[in-house]
Amino acid sequence: MIELLDPTTGVASQTIAYVDRPASLEGKRVGLIENTKFNSDRLLAKIGDILKSEYGVAEWRMYRKHNASVPAHEELIAEIRKSCDAIVAGIGD
Repeated sequence: MIELLDPTTGVASQTIAYVDRPASLEGKRVGLIENTKFNSDRLLAKIGDILKSEYGVAEWRMYRKHNASVPAHEELIAEIRKSCDAIVAGIGD
């Protein structure tokens, strides 16, 4: 007798609550979340510099996920909530 195993699982759903975009980035603190892939930090640093020079962002700060294949961990999200007005998540490779 052959036993067949089904490796699939049910789809997990999660409600996402979006917040309104700020009308302007002037004076805002922006968090940049990089995913650990090659050059993602360099790309986001350039974006941060552009946001500062062309859009009036007060400051930007880089945050790093544990790895590219997982969502940002809860401690990182909590820190970003306290210290940022807007975020940019980016990938590299």
